[in-house]
Amino acid sequence: MKQNQDKLQMNSADTHQTSNSKVTMTGAEAIVEILERADVGPMFGMGGFQLLPFYEAVRGKGLQHSLINDERVGCFATDAWARISGRPGVCDATLGPGATNLVTPLVESLNAGVAQIAFIGDTHRDHSWKNMTQESRQAEILRPAVKDVIRIEKAERVPELVRRAYALATSGRPGPVVVDVPEDVAHDMIEYRTEDFWIDPVTTRFPAYRSRPASEDIERAAALIAKAERPLLLVGGGVHISQAYEALRDLAEAQSIPVAHTLSGKGAIACTHGLSAGLFGRYSRIANDLIEKSDCLIVVGCKLGEIATKRFQLFNRRVPLIHLEVMPEEIGRTTAADVALLGDARLGLEDLEEALSDSSAKAREARASYVAELPKRMAKWREEAREKLESDERPINMGRLVNELNQVMPEESVLVTDGGFAAHWGGLLYDTKAAGRRFIADRGFASIGYGLPGAMGAQLAVPDQPVVAITGDGGFNMVIGELETARRLGTPFTLVIVNNAASGYIKALQHAMYGEYQSSDLIEMDYAQIAQGFGCHGIRVEDPGELGAAFREANAERSLPSVIDVVVTRDPSRMLPGVDNRTLKVTKGDRPV
Repeated sequence: MKQNQDKLQMNSADTHQTSNSKVTMTGAEAIVEILERADVGPMFGMGGFQLLPFYEAVRGKGLQHSLINDERVGCFATDAWARISGRPGVCDATLGPGATNLVTPLVESLNAGVAQIAFIGDTHRDHSWKNMTQESRQAEILRPAVKDVIRIEKAERVPELVRRAYALATSGRPGPVVVDVPEDVAHDMIEYRTEDFWIDPVTTRFPAYRSRPASEDIERAAALIAKAERPLLLVGGGVHISQAYEALRDLAEAQSIPVAHTLSGKGAIACTHGLSAGLFGRYSRIANDLIEKSDCLIVVGCKLGEIATKRFQLFNRRVPLIHLEVMPEEIGRTTAADVALLGDARLGLEDLEEALSDSSAKAREARASYVAELPKRMAKWREEAREKLESDERPINMGRLVNELNQVMPEESVLVTDGGFAAHWGGLLYDTKAAGRRFIADRGFASIGYGLPGAMGAQLAVPDQPVVAITGDGGFNMVIGELETARRLGTPFTLVIVNNAASGYIKALQHAMYGEYQSSDLIEMDYAQIAQGFGCHGIRVEDPGELGAAFREANAERSLPSVIDVVVTRDPSRMLPGVDNRTLKVTKGDRPV
Protein backbone atom coordinates (compact mmCIF):
# COMPACT_ATOMS: atom_id res chain seq x y z
CA MET A 1 0.00 0.00 0.00
CA LYS A 2 2.82 2.41 0.85
CA GLN A 3 4.27 1.81 -2.60
CA ASN A 4 0.90 2.64 -4.15
CA GLN A 5 0.69 5.88 -2.17
CA ASP A 6 4.13 6.95 -3.34
CA LYS A 7 3.10 6.39 -6.96
CA LEU A 8 -0.01 8.53 -6.54
CA GLN A 9 1.35 11.67 -4.91
CA MET A 10 -0.17 14.06 -7.45
CA ASN A 11 -2.02 17.32 -6.92
CA SER A 12 -4.88 18.77 -8.93
CA ALA A 13 -2.45 20.59 -11.24
CA ASP A 14 -1.24 17.21 -12.51
CA THR A 15 -4.65 15.72 -13.11
CA HIS A 16 -4.85 15.95 -16.88
CA GLN A 17 -1.25 15.23 -17.77
CA THR A 18 -0.86 12.35 -20.19
CA SER A 19 0.67 9.34 -18.48
CA ASN A 20 1.13 5.68 -19.26
CA SER A 21 1.89 4.71 -15.67
CA LYS A 22 -0.42 2.30 -13.90
CA VAL A 23 -0.92 1.15 -10.34
CA THR A 24 -2.61 -1.91 -8.86
CA MET A 25 -4.91 -1.49 -5.89
CA THR A 26 -8.30 -2.51 -4.57
CA GLY A 27 -11.42 -0.66 -5.59
CA ALA A 28 -11.77 0.59 -2.02
CA GLU A 29 -8.25 2.02 -2.12
CA ALA A 30 -9.21 3.80 -5.32
CA ILE A 31 -12.18 5.37 -3.54
CA VAL A 32 -9.92 6.67 -0.81
CA GLU A 33 -7.46 8.08 -3.37
CA ILE A 34 -10.21 10.34 -4.70
CA LEU A 35 -11.37 11.24 -1.20
CA GLU A 36 -7.86 12.33 -0.32
CA ARG A 37 -7.71 14.57 -3.38
CA ALA A 38 -11.09 16.02 -2.39
CA ASP A 39 -9.63 17.01 0.99
CA VAL A 40 -12.24 14.89 2.75
CA GLY A 41 -13.17 15.93 6.28
CA PRO A 42 -13.97 13.79 9.33
CA MET A 43 -15.84 10.61 8.42
CA PHE A 44 -18.10 8.39 10.53
CA GLY A 45 -19.12 4.81 10.01
CA MET A 46 -19.48 1.30 11.35
CA GLY A 47 -17.44 -1.22 9.43
CA GLY A 48 -18.50 -4.52 7.93
CA PHE A 49 -16.75 -7.09 5.78
CA GLN A 50 -17.76 -5.45 2.50
CA LEU A 51 -15.94 -2.18 3.26
CA LEU A 52 -12.96 -3.53 5.23
CA PRO A 53 -10.51 -2.54 2.44
CA PHE A 54 -11.97 0.98 2.60
CA TYR A 55 -11.16 1.15 6.31
CA GLU A 56 -7.66 -0.19 5.71
CA ALA A 57 -7.04 2.41 3.00
CA VAL A 58 -8.31 5.20 5.29
CA ARG A 59 -5.95 3.96 8.02
CA GLY A 60 -3.02 3.86 5.63
CA LYS A 61 -3.68 7.42 4.49
CA GLY A 62 -4.11 8.70 8.05
CA LEU A 63 -7.48 10.25 7.22
CA GLN A 64 -9.87 11.14 10.02
CA HIS A 65 -12.48 8.40 10.45
CA SER A 66 -14.34 7.43 13.63
CA LEU A 67 -16.47 4.53 14.71
CA ILE A 68 -20.05 5.55 15.44
CA ASN A 69 -22.52 3.58 17.55
CA ASP A 70 -25.42 4.18 15.16
CA GLU A 71 -25.08 4.94 11.45
CA ARG A 72 -27.96 7.42 11.62
CA VAL A 73 -26.05 9.51 14.15
CA GLY A 74 -22.86 9.43 12.09
CA CYS A 75 -24.73 10.80 9.09
CA PHE A 76 -26.28 13.54 11.25
CA ALA A 77 -22.80 14.49 12.45
CA THR A 78 -21.38 14.78 8.93
CA ASP A 79 -24.48 16.77 7.92
CA ALA A 80 -23.73 19.38 10.61
CA TRP A 81 -20.04 19.40 9.69
CA ALA A 82 -20.94 20.03 6.06
CA ARG A 83 -23.28 22.91 6.91
CA ILE A 84 -20.54 24.82 8.69
CA SER A 85 -17.57 23.86 6.53
CA GLY A 86 -19.33 24.23 3.17
CA ARG A 87 -17.77 20.94 2.06
CA PRO A 88 -19.50 17.61 1.44
CA GLY A 89 -19.84 15.37 4.47
CA VAL A 90 -18.77 11.74 4.04
CA CYS A 91 -20.03 8.72 5.96
CA ASP A 92 -20.25 4.99 5.35
CA ALA A 93 -22.32 1.98 6.32
CA THR A 94 -22.25 -1.73 5.76
CA LEU A 95 -24.94 -3.44 3.73
CA GLY A 96 -28.47 -4.10 4.99
CA PRO A 97 -29.27 -2.56 8.39
CA GLY A 98 -26.27 -0.26 8.20
CA ALA A 99 -27.45 1.17 4.90
CA THR A 100 -31.12 1.40 5.86
CA ASN A 101 -30.21 3.23 9.09
CA LEU A 102 -29.12 6.14 6.87
CA VAL A 103 -32.59 6.89 5.49
CA THR A 104 -33.63 9.56 8.02
CA PRO A 105 -30.42 11.62 8.04
CA LEU A 106 -30.12 11.43 4.25
CA VAL A 107 -33.63 12.83 3.84
CA GLU A 108 -32.65 15.61 6.28
CA SER A 109 -29.69 16.50 4.06
CA LEU A 110 -31.78 16.20 0.89
CA ASN A 111 -34.51 18.54 2.13
CA ALA A 112 -32.03 20.97 3.69
CA GLY A 113 -29.73 21.19 0.66
CA VAL A 114 -26.65 19.73 2.36
CA ALA A 115 -24.04 17.93 0.24
CA GLN A 116 -23.17 14.48 1.57
CA ILE A 117 -21.68 11.31 0.11
CA ALA A 118 -22.54 8.01 1.76
CA PHE A 119 -20.61 4.88 0.80
CA ILE A 120 -22.53 1.68 1.47
CA GLY A 121 -21.26 -1.87 1.14
CA ASP A 122 -23.24 -4.36 -0.91
CA THR A 123 -23.17 -8.07 -1.71
CA HIS A 124 -20.59 -9.79 -3.91
CA ARG A 125 -21.96 -9.53 -7.44
CA ASP A 126 -21.37 -13.23 -8.11
CA HIS A 127 -23.76 -14.12 -5.30
CA SER A 128 -26.30 -11.30 -5.23
CA TRP A 129 -29.94 -12.36 -4.69
CA LYS A 130 -28.97 -15.79 -3.35
CA ASN A 131 -30.06 -14.93 0.22
CA MET A 132 -26.76 -13.34 1.12
CA THR A 133 -26.50 -12.29 4.78
CA GLN A 134 -28.18 -8.92 5.41
CA GLU A 135 -29.08 -8.54 1.74
CA SER A 136 -31.93 -6.16 0.91
CA ARG A 137 -33.09 -3.88 -1.86
CA GLN A 138 -31.08 -1.14 -0.19
CA ALA A 139 -30.48 0.90 -3.33
CA GLU A 140 -34.23 1.06 -3.95
CA ILE A 141 -34.88 1.95 -0.31
CA LEU A 142 -32.35 4.79 -0.36
CA ARG A 143 -33.05 6.17 -3.83
CA PRO A 144 -35.95 8.48 -2.79
CA ALA A 145 -33.84 9.78 0.12
CA VAL A 146 -31.00 11.18 -2.01
CA LYS A 147 -30.25 13.04 -5.23
CA ASP A 148 -29.00 9.80 -6.76
CA VAL A 149 -27.70 6.31 -6.01
CA ILE A 150 -24.54 5.43 -7.94
CA ARG A 151 -23.82 1.71 -8.02
CA ILE A 152 -20.28 0.80 -9.03
CA GLU A 153 -20.74 -2.16 -11.36
CA LYS A 154 -17.22 -2.08 -12.76
CA ALA A 155 -14.21 -1.58 -10.52
CA GLU A 156 -12.26 0.21 -13.24
CA ARG A 157 -14.81 3.06 -13.05
CA VAL A 158 -14.32 3.79 -9.34
CA PRO A 159 -12.41 7.10 -9.80
CA GLU A 160 -14.90 8.36 -12.39
CA LEU A 161 -17.97 7.47 -10.32
CA VAL A 162 -16.65 8.92 -7.04
CA ARG A 163 -15.92 12.15 -8.93
CA ARG A 164 -19.47 11.94 -10.26
CA ALA A 165 -20.83 11.61 -6.73
CA TYR A 166 -19.04 14.81 -5.69
CA ALA A 167 -20.29 16.67 -8.76
CA LEU A 168 -23.89 15.59 -8.14
CA ALA A 169 -23.79 16.33 -4.42
CA THR A 170 -22.48 19.88 -4.84
CA SER A 171 -24.23 21.07 -8.02
CA GLY A 172 -27.57 22.88 -8.32
CA ARG A 173 -29.31 22.56 -4.98
CA PRO A 174 -26.77 20.50 -3.00
CA GLY A 175 -27.80 17.20 -1.47
CA PRO A 176 -26.71 13.69 -0.55
CA VAL A 177 -25.55 10.99 -2.97
CA VAL A 178 -25.19 7.29 -2.16
CA VAL A 179 -22.34 5.26 -3.67
CA ASP A 180 -23.21 1.55 -3.59
CA VAL A 181 -20.02 -0.56 -3.48
CA PRO A 182 -20.32 -4.33 -4.10
CA GLU A 183 -18.04 -6.50 -2.00
CA ASP A 184 -15.94 -7.69 -4.93
CA VAL A 185 -15.46 -4.14 -6.23
CA ALA A 186 -14.12 -3.11 -2.83
CA HIS A 187 -11.84 -6.15 -2.33
CA ASP A 188 -10.54 -7.09 -5.78
CA MET A 189 -7.19 -5.82 -7.03
CA ILE A 190 -7.49 -3.72 -10.19
CA GLU A 191 -4.96 -2.04 -12.44
CA TYR A 192 -5.70 1.70 -12.68
CA ARG A 193 -4.12 4.44 -14.75
CA THR A 194 -2.57 7.01 -12.44
CA GLU A 195 -3.98 9.80 -14.61
CA ASP A 196 -7.52 8.74 -13.53
CA PHE A 197 -6.97 9.94 -9.99
CA TRP A 198 -8.14 13.55 -10.09
CA ILE A 199 -11.12 15.60 -9.02
CA ASP A 200 -12.42 19.01 -10.06
CA PRO A 201 -11.68 21.19 -6.99
CA VAL A 202 -14.84 23.22 -7.67
CA THR A 203 -16.92 20.16 -6.76
CA THR A 204 -15.25 19.76 -3.36
CA ARG A 205 -17.27 22.69 -1.98
CA PHE A 206 -20.91 23.63 -2.37
CA PRO A 207 -22.61 25.06 -4.26
CA ALA A 208 -20.17 24.02 -6.95
CA TYR A 209 -21.47 25.84 -10.01
CA ARG A 210 -23.76 28.84 -9.77
CA SER A 211 -26.34 30.19 -12.19
CA ARG A 212 -27.84 33.66 -12.18
CA PRO A 213 -31.42 34.74 -12.92
CA ALA A 214 -32.31 36.10 -16.34
CA SER A 215 -31.59 39.83 -16.66
CA GLU A 216 -35.15 40.66 -17.79
CA ASP A 217 -36.54 38.99 -14.66
CA ILE A 218 -34.14 40.98 -12.51
CA GLU A 219 -35.38 44.17 -14.15
CA ARG A 220 -39.03 43.26 -13.47
CA ALA A 221 -38.26 42.47 -9.84
CA ALA A 222 -36.26 45.66 -9.40
CA ALA A 223 -39.15 47.71 -10.76
CA LEU A 224 -41.52 46.24 -8.16
CA ILE A 225 -39.06 46.85 -5.33
CA ALA A 226 -38.31 50.42 -6.45
CA LYS A 227 -41.93 51.51 -6.18
CA ALA A 228 -42.62 49.71 -2.89
CA GLU A 229 -42.96 51.74 0.30
CA ARG A 230 -42.76 48.76 2.69
CA PRO A 231 -40.78 45.97 1.02
CA LEU A 232 -39.70 43.01 3.13
CA LEU A 233 -37.03 40.34 2.56
CA LEU A 234 -38.04 36.83 3.67
CA VAL A 235 -35.00 34.56 3.70
CA GLY A 236 -34.53 30.84 4.21
CA GLY A 237 -31.74 28.30 4.38
CA GLY A 238 -30.79 28.96 0.76
CA VAL A 239 -28.88 32.05 1.91
CA HIS A 240 -26.63 29.78 3.99
CA ILE A 241 -26.19 27.27 1.18
CA SER A 242 -25.20 30.06 -1.19
CA GLN A 243 -23.21 31.93 1.49
CA ALA A 244 -25.00 35.05 0.33
CA TYR A 245 -24.52 36.98 3.56
CA GLU A 246 -22.68 39.97 2.13
CA ALA A 247 -25.00 40.26 -0.86
CA LEU A 248 -28.09 40.12 1.39
CA ARG A 249 -26.73 42.74 3.79
CA ASP A 250 -25.67 45.04 0.94
CA LEU A 251 -29.12 44.94 -0.68
CA ALA A 252 -30.96 45.37 2.62
CA GLU A 253 -28.82 48.31 3.72
CA ALA A 254 -28.69 50.00 0.31
CA GLN A 255 -32.48 49.86 -0.09
CA SER A 256 -33.54 50.04 3.59
CA ILE A 257 -35.40 46.72 3.48
CA PRO A 258 -35.99 44.76 6.71
CA VAL A 259 -35.02 41.07 6.74
CA ALA A 260 -37.07 38.29 8.34
CA HIS A 261 -35.94 34.68 8.43
CA THR A 262 -37.19 31.12 8.75
CA LEU A 263 -35.80 28.64 11.29
CA SER A 264 -33.30 27.49 8.66
CA GLY A 265 -32.52 31.05 7.62
CA LYS A 266 -31.55 32.38 11.06
CA GLY A 267 -28.11 33.96 10.79
CA ALA A 268 -28.58 35.04 7.18
CA ILE A 269 -28.24 38.49 8.71
CA ALA A 270 -27.15 39.01 12.30
CA CYS A 271 -30.16 39.02 14.63
CA THR A 272 -28.61 42.09 16.26
CA HIS A 273 -28.55 44.00 12.95
CA GLY A 274 -30.84 47.02 12.85
CA LEU A 275 -32.75 45.64 9.85
CA SER A 276 -33.39 42.20 11.35
CA ALA A 277 -37.09 41.49 11.86
CA GLY A 278 -36.50 38.05 13.37
CA LEU A 279 -38.40 34.85 12.78
CA PHE A 280 -41.54 34.68 10.65
CA GLY A 281 -44.13 31.93 10.29
CA ARG A 282 -45.57 29.70 13.02
CA TYR A 283 -43.81 31.74 15.71
CA SER A 284 -42.84 35.38 15.22
CA ARG A 285 -41.57 38.45 17.03
CA ILE A 286 -42.64 41.28 14.72
CA ALA A 287 -42.14 39.75 11.27
CA ASN A 288 -45.67 38.43 10.72
CA ASP A 289 -47.07 41.89 11.40
CA LEU A 290 -44.62 43.37 8.89
CA ILE A 291 -45.72 40.80 6.31
CA GLU A 292 -49.33 41.87 6.82
CA LYS A 293 -48.48 45.51 6.07
CA SER A 294 -45.86 44.96 3.37
CA ASP A 295 -46.49 46.04 -0.22
CA CYS A 296 -43.72 43.89 -1.74
CA LEU A 297 -42.32 40.59 -0.49
CA ILE A 298 -38.91 39.35 -1.67
CA VAL A 299 -38.49 35.65 -0.85
CA VAL A 300 -34.91 34.34 -1.05
CA GLY A 301 -33.87 30.70 -0.77
CA CYS A 302 -37.05 29.67 1.02
CA LYS A 303 -39.52 26.96 0.00
CA LEU A 304 -42.44 28.69 1.78
CA GLY A 305 -43.52 25.47 3.44
CA GLU A 306 -46.01 24.83 6.21
CA ILE A 307 -44.14 26.44 9.12
CA ALA A 308 -42.97 29.53 7.22
CA THR A 309 -46.51 30.23 6.00
CA LYS A 310 -48.43 29.25 9.16
CA ARG A 311 -49.91 26.33 7.26
CA PHE A 312 -50.32 28.39 4.08
CA GLN A 313 -52.44 31.11 5.70
CA LEU A 314 -49.91 33.91 6.15
CA PHE A 315 -49.61 35.59 2.78
CA ASN A 316 -52.01 38.00 1.13
CA ARG A 317 -51.99 37.17 -2.58
CA ARG A 318 -52.77 40.80 -3.48
CA VAL A 319 -49.23 41.79 -2.45
CA PRO A 320 -46.56 41.41 -5.17
CA LEU A 321 -44.19 38.54 -4.37
CA ILE A 322 -40.72 38.00 -5.85
CA HIS A 323 -39.26 34.53 -5.38
CA LEU A 324 -35.51 33.95 -5.82
CA GLU A 325 -34.89 30.19 -5.77
CA VAL A 326 -32.42 27.76 -7.34
CA MET A 327 -35.01 24.97 -7.72
CA PRO A 328 -37.66 25.83 -10.31
CA GLU A 329 -40.15 23.29 -8.93
CA GLU A 330 -40.31 25.22 -5.65
CA ILE A 331 -41.52 28.43 -7.31
CA GLY A 332 -45.31 28.59 -7.09
CA ARG A 333 -45.59 25.30 -5.21
CA THR A 334 -47.31 26.88 -2.21
CA THR A 335 -47.50 30.60 -2.95
CA ALA A 336 -47.94 32.38 -6.28
CA ALA A 337 -44.96 34.45 -7.42
CA ASP A 338 -45.38 37.61 -9.49
CA VAL A 339 -41.72 37.46 -10.51
CA ALA A 340 -39.70 34.24 -10.45
CA LEU A 341 -35.94 34.61 -10.23
CA LEU A 342 -34.38 31.25 -11.00
CA GLY A 343 -30.80 31.04 -9.83
CA ASP A 344 -28.27 31.20 -7.04
CA ALA A 345 -29.21 33.35 -4.04
CA ARG A 346 -25.92 35.25 -3.87
CA LEU A 347 -25.80 36.05 -7.57
CA GLY A 348 -29.48 37.00 -7.65
CA LEU A 349 -29.14 39.37 -4.70
CA GLU A 350 -26.04 40.94 -6.23
CA ASP A 351 -27.90 41.50 -9.48
CA LEU A 352 -30.88 43.06 -7.68
CA GLU A 353 -28.60 45.40 -5.76
CA GLU A 354 -26.88 46.44 -8.98
CA ALA A 355 -30.19 46.98 -10.80
CA LEU A 356 -31.43 49.22 -7.97
CA SER A 357 -28.15 51.03 -7.30
CA ASP A 358 -29.17 54.27 -9.00
CA SER A 359 -32.20 54.63 -6.70
CA SER A 360 -30.54 53.64 -3.42
CA ALA A 361 -30.30 57.10 -1.88
CA LYS A 362 -33.88 57.92 -2.83
CA ALA A 363 -35.10 54.57 -1.46
CA ARG A 364 -33.36 55.05 1.89
CA GLU A 365 -34.88 58.50 2.27
CA ALA A 366 -38.36 57.31 1.34
CA ARG A 367 -38.22 54.33 3.71
CA ALA A 368 -36.61 56.08 6.66
CA SER A 369 -39.80 56.14 8.72
CA TYR A 370 -40.52 52.51 7.78
CA VAL A 371 -37.22 51.12 9.07
CA ALA A 372 -37.44 53.42 12.11
CA GLU A 373 -40.42 51.31 13.18
CA LEU A 374 -38.25 48.21 13.64
CA PRO A 375 -36.41 49.09 16.87
CA LYS A 376 -39.64 50.39 18.39
CA ARG A 377 -41.55 47.25 17.45
CA MET A 378 -38.72 45.02 18.67
CA ALA A 379 -38.49 46.92 21.97
CA LYS A 380 -42.24 46.48 22.44
CA TRP A 381 -41.95 42.75 21.74
CA ARG A 382 -39.09 42.38 24.23
CA GLU A 383 -41.13 44.14 26.88
CA GLU A 384 -44.03 41.77 26.24
CA ALA A 385 -41.65 38.78 26.32
CA ARG A 386 -39.88 39.96 29.49
CA GLU A 387 -41.94 37.63 31.67
CA LYS A 388 -40.42 34.65 29.84
CA LEU A 389 -36.96 36.05 29.16
CA GLU A 390 -36.29 37.07 32.77
CA SER A 391 -38.49 34.58 34.60
CA ASP A 392 -37.34 33.42 38.05
CA GLU A 393 -39.87 30.59 38.19
CA ARG A 394 -38.94 27.04 39.11
CA PRO A 395 -38.97 24.72 37.24
CA ILE A 396 -37.13 26.93 34.79
CA ASN A 397 -38.88 28.79 31.96
CA MET A 398 -37.50 27.99 28.49
CA GLY A 399 -37.43 31.69 27.67
CA ARG A 400 -35.05 32.32 30.55
CA LEU A 401 -32.82 29.45 29.40
CA VAL A 402 -32.44 30.84 25.86
CA ASN A 403 -32.04 34.40 27.11
CA GLU A 404 -29.18 33.32 29.37
CA LEU A 405 -27.52 31.78 26.31
CA ASN A 406 -27.91 35.13 24.54
CA GLN A 407 -26.00 36.79 27.38
CA VAL A 408 -23.19 34.22 27.54
CA MET A 409 -22.49 33.06 23.98
CA PRO A 410 -19.78 34.99 22.09
CA GLU A 411 -20.15 36.20 18.52
CA GLU A 412 -18.29 33.26 16.96
CA SER A 413 -20.25 30.57 18.84
CA VAL A 414 -22.60 28.04 17.23
CA LEU A 415 -25.98 26.95 18.56
CA VAL A 416 -27.43 23.63 17.38
CA THR A 417 -31.08 22.91 18.12
CA ASP A 418 -32.78 19.55 17.91
CA GLY A 419 -36.00 19.11 15.94
CA GLY A 420 -39.31 20.43 17.20
CA PHE A 421 -39.42 21.88 20.72
CA ALA A 422 -35.83 23.10 20.94
CA ALA A 423 -35.73 24.49 17.38
CA HIS A 424 -38.80 26.69 17.83
CA TRP A 425 -37.66 28.18 21.14
CA GLY A 426 -34.17 28.75 19.78
CA GLY A 427 -35.42 30.08 16.47
CA LEU A 428 -37.68 32.62 18.14
CA LEU A 429 -35.54 33.79 21.05
CA TYR A 430 -31.86 33.16 20.27
CA ASP A 431 -29.88 36.06 18.78
CA THR A 432 -27.01 35.39 16.39
CA LYS A 433 -24.46 38.19 16.70
CA ALA A 434 -22.86 37.81 13.26
CA ALA A 435 -24.03 36.62 9.87
CA GLY A 436 -23.27 33.01 9.01
CA ARG A 437 -24.10 29.45 10.04
CA ARG A 438 -24.18 30.26 13.74
CA PHE A 439 -27.55 28.57 14.26
CA ILE A 440 -28.23 25.04 13.03
CA ALA A 441 -31.65 23.45 13.19
CA ASP A 442 -32.43 20.18 11.42
CA ARG A 443 -35.49 21.52 9.68
CA GLY A 444 -35.07 19.54 6.47
CA PHE A 445 -36.83 16.60 8.12
CA ALA A 446 -37.10 17.88 11.71
CA SER A 447 -36.06 14.52 13.12
CA ILE A 448 -35.63 14.25 16.86
CA GLY A 449 -32.16 13.13 17.97
CA TYR A 450 -30.06 15.58 15.91
CA GLY A 451 -28.84 17.69 18.84
CA LEU A 452 -25.93 15.60 20.13
CA PRO A 453 -24.54 14.44 16.76
CA GLY A 454 -25.14 17.91 15.31
CA ALA A 455 -23.05 19.41 18.10
CA MET A 456 -20.32 16.83 17.52
CA GLY A 457 -20.15 17.53 13.79
CA ALA A 458 -20.28 21.29 14.30
CA GLN A 459 -17.50 21.16 16.88
CA LEU A 460 -15.29 19.21 14.47
CA ALA A 461 -15.85 21.97 11.89
CA VAL A 462 -14.95 24.77 14.32
CA PRO A 463 -12.73 23.10 16.94
CA ASP A 464 -11.70 26.33 18.64
CA GLN A 465 -15.14 27.91 18.92
CA PRO A 466 -17.87 27.32 21.52
CA VAL A 467 -20.62 24.98 20.30
CA VAL A 468 -23.81 24.54 22.31
CA ALA A 469 -26.72 22.26 21.44
CA ILE A 470 -30.23 22.25 22.90
CA THR A 471 -32.08 18.95 22.89
CA GLY A 472 -35.07 17.55 24.70
CA ASP A 473 -34.80 14.65 27.10
CA GLY A 474 -36.63 12.51 24.54
CA GLY A 475 -34.22 13.49 21.78
CA PHE A 476 -31.23 12.77 24.00
CA ASN A 477 -32.63 9.37 24.96
CA MET A 478 -32.54 8.40 21.28
CA VAL A 479 -28.79 8.98 20.92
CA ILE A 480 -27.46 8.69 24.45
CA GLY A 481 -24.84 6.11 23.43
CA GLU A 482 -23.06 8.70 21.30
CA LEU A 483 -21.77 10.41 24.42
CA GLU A 484 -19.19 7.62 24.27
CA THR A 485 -18.26 8.69 20.73
CA ALA A 486 -18.07 12.35 21.72
CA ARG A 487 -15.86 11.56 24.68
CA ARG A 488 -13.62 9.32 22.56
CA LEU A 489 -13.16 12.18 20.06
CA GLY A 490 -12.68 14.79 22.78
CA THR A 491 -15.23 17.14 21.19
CA PRO A 492 -15.79 19.81 23.87
CA PHE A 493 -19.31 20.91 22.95
CA THR A 494 -21.99 21.71 25.51
CA LEU A 495 -25.24 19.75 25.33
CA VAL A 496 -28.16 21.42 27.10
CA ILE A 497 -30.89 18.92 27.91
CA VAL A 498 -34.34 20.44 28.29
CA ASN A 499 -35.56 18.11 31.01
CA ASN A 500 -39.34 18.26 31.26
CA ALA A 501 -39.86 14.51 31.75
CA ALA A 502 -42.00 14.44 28.63
CA SER A 503 -42.10 14.50 24.88
CA GLY A 504 -42.70 18.21 25.27
CA TYR A 505 -44.10 19.25 21.92
CA ILE A 506 -46.50 16.31 21.81
CA LYS A 507 -47.68 16.90 25.37
CA ALA A 508 -48.24 20.59 24.62
CA LEU A 509 -50.30 19.77 21.53
CA GLN A 510 -52.34 17.20 23.46
CA HIS A 511 -53.00 19.84 26.12
CA ALA A 512 -54.16 22.38 23.53
CA MET A 513 -56.44 19.96 21.71
CA TYR A 514 -57.75 17.52 24.34
CA GLY A 515 -56.58 18.43 27.84
CA GLU A 516 -55.68 14.77 28.32
CA TYR A 517 -52.41 12.93 27.71
CA GLN A 518 -51.36 9.63 26.18
CA SER A 519 -47.83 8.26 25.72
CA SER A 520 -46.14 11.62 26.19
CA ASP A 521 -44.51 11.29 29.62
CA LEU A 522 -40.99 10.11 30.47
CA ILE A 523 -39.38 9.00 33.72
CA GLU A 524 -37.57 11.77 35.59
CA MET A 525 -33.82 11.29 35.01
CA ASP A 526 -30.67 12.99 36.25
CA TYR A 527 -28.80 13.40 32.97
CA ALA A 528 -25.84 15.12 34.63
CA GLN A 529 -25.11 11.93 36.57
CA ILE A 530 -25.56 9.87 33.41
CA ALA A 531 -23.06 12.11 31.61
CA GLN A 532 -20.59 11.68 34.44
CA GLY A 533 -21.02 7.93 34.10
CA PHE A 534 -19.84 8.29 30.50
CA GLY A 535 -16.78 10.19 31.73
CA CYS A 536 -18.15 13.53 30.54
CA HIS A 537 -18.66 16.80 32.40
CA GLY A 538 -22.16 16.91 33.95
CA ILE A 539 -24.05 19.81 35.58
CA ARG A 540 -27.65 19.80 36.80
CA VAL A 541 -29.46 23.15 37.03
CA GLU A 542 -32.75 23.66 38.85
CA ASP A 543 -32.37 27.35 39.77
CA PRO A 544 -32.57 29.85 36.85
CA GLY A 545 -30.02 32.02 38.63
CA GLU A 546 -27.41 29.32 38.09
CA LEU A 547 -27.84 29.03 34.31
CA GLY A 548 -25.28 31.64 33.29
CA ALA A 549 -22.55 30.20 35.50
CA ALA A 550 -23.30 26.68 34.23
CA PHE A 551 -22.99 27.80 30.58
CA ARG A 552 -19.72 29.59 31.26
CA GLU A 553 -18.30 26.60 33.14
CA ALA A 554 -19.23 24.21 30.34
CA ASN A 555 -17.83 26.47 27.61
CA ALA A 556 -14.55 26.72 29.53
CA GLU A 557 -14.18 22.91 29.49
CA ARG A 558 -12.16 22.23 26.31
CA SER A 559 -11.23 18.57 26.70
CA LEU A 560 -14.55 16.80 27.25
CA PRO A 561 -18.19 17.12 26.22
CA SER A 562 -20.35 18.83 28.83
CA VAL A 563 -23.98 17.99 29.58
CA ILE A 564 -26.14 20.58 31.36
CA ASP A 565 -29.35 19.00 32.62
CA VAL A 566 -31.86 21.86 32.98
CA VAL A 567 -35.08 21.11 34.83
CA VAL A 568 -37.72 23.10 32.96
CA THR A 569 -41.44 23.59 33.37
CA ARG A 570 -43.71 20.55 33.53
CA ASP A 571 -46.76 22.66 32.67
CA PRO A 572 -47.82 21.65 29.12
CA SER A 573 -49.55 25.00 28.62
CA ARG A 574 -46.13 26.69 28.94
CA MET A 575 -43.99 24.28 26.95
CA LEU A 576 -44.23 26.12 23.60
CA PRO A 577 -43.15 29.68 22.80
CA GLY A 578 -46.63 30.55 21.51
CA VAL A 579 -49.84 29.10 20.15
CA ASP A 580 -49.30 26.46 17.48
CA ASN A 581 -51.70 27.35 14.67
CA ARG A 582 -52.38 23.68 13.98
CA THR A 583 -54.41 23.52 17.18
CA LEU A 584 -56.77 26.25 15.94
CA LYS A 585 -59.98 25.56 14.09
CA VAL A 586 -59.33 27.06 10.66
CA THR A 587 -61.98 27.28 7.97
CA LYS A 588 -61.37 28.05 4.33
CA GLY A 589 -60.67 31.75 3.92
CA ASP A 590 -59.64 32.30 7.53
CA ARG A 591 -56.16 33.71 8.10
CA PRO A 592 -55.27 33.29 11.81
CA VAL A 593 -52.22 35.54 11.78
